[in-house]
Amino acid sequence: MKADFAVIGGGVIGLASVYELARQGATVVVLERGGVGAESSWAGGGILFPLLPWDYGEPVTRLTRWSGRLYPEWVVELQARTGIDPEYRVSGMVVLDAPDPAGALAWCAAHGEPAERVEVRRVMPDCGPGGEGLWLPAVAQVRNPRLVKALARRLELEGVRIVERAEASRIHVAGNRVTGVETPRGTFTAGTYVVAAGAWSRIVLGELAPTLPIAPVRGQMLLFKTDPGRLAPIVLRHGVYLIPRGDGHILAGSTLEEVGFDKGTTPAVAARLHAAAAEIFPPLAALRPVRHWAGLRPGSPGNVPVIARHPSVENLYLNSGHFRYGVTMAPGSARLLGNLLAGGEQPFDVSPYRWPG
Repeated sequence: MKADFAVIGGGVIGLASVYELARQGATVVVLERGGVGAESSWAGGGILFPLLPWDYGEPVTRLTRWSGRLYPEWVVELQARTGIDPEYRVSGMVVLDAPDPAGALAWCAAHGEPAERVEVRRVMPDCGPGGEGLWLPAVAQVRNPRLVKALARRLELEGVRIVERAEASRIHVAGNRVTGVETPRGTFTAGTYVVAAGAWSRIVLGELAPTLPIAPVRGQMLLFKTDPGRLAPIVLRHGVYLIPRGDGHILAGSTLEEVGFDKGTTPAVAARLHAAAAEIFPPLAALRPVRHWAGLRPGSPGNVPVIARHPSVENLYLNSGHFRYGVTMAPGSARLLGNLLAGGEQPFDVSPYRWPG
């Protein structure tokens, strides 16, 4: 049976898009080049907030903050229906190196974001640097591998067909419409097609978008294991963040490396991340990382994603280019895409997310 939609890409953006479409009653098939959620959706940290929002443009902060407000209800429904806890929690974030604290506080006040200057050891007793920091108590996080697992299970319960190892090798177009997507698992047809292939989006689109400004940016991460509760808030210093999980794991990241599609890890980066993490939280100095990995983010100019219809192919859409904030923007981007496809009213101006060029 021909599906209403074929979504190319089974990461968090693709799965969230399918979730939105399926809730509207559409039939959807998901085509994933590897395993569901196995790329940047798995590799990232899951901070549901721009690291330094006052350094980003309004299109980024507007979407991330709106998407963040959708998260509590989103994850509650996912857990209730699947039994899988995405581990959403409000842990707060301490920024130790804001170059202009007064300007940052002014931005937070203007945008209704709770923030204050605090003595760092008040919220983080074992902090290495000490002194004052910027405390953002409303910042939340989610355990992204568990979120992806919950999304995939929820879609299965909705009857969505998820086809793994189905890399889109060619999009067939006749006139101004896509007629099918060729994969190693066969050619799939649908009424409408959505590319949500992350860093691979330009490759998937090929000659349909030769200048699309989305490219892979590698990020390396370390994982440590401590006793639960040793570190409570997310911490950011000199571009390195620590993310504490409820079970005592602490993620340290991340790099920004333009190395193409190379997902390899390097000992030099591991040593640098470990040293930086230990400067922030000295108990990590004596611990060996339990894991070191890398993921490929879909880099984009200004971190602004594309959520739009192709300019000349009427049944082809793109939801990609979220760079560092795919997990953060996932429910919001899916909602914007759903509104676009249904011709519904948008919650704000979505012109910044138009197809480039």
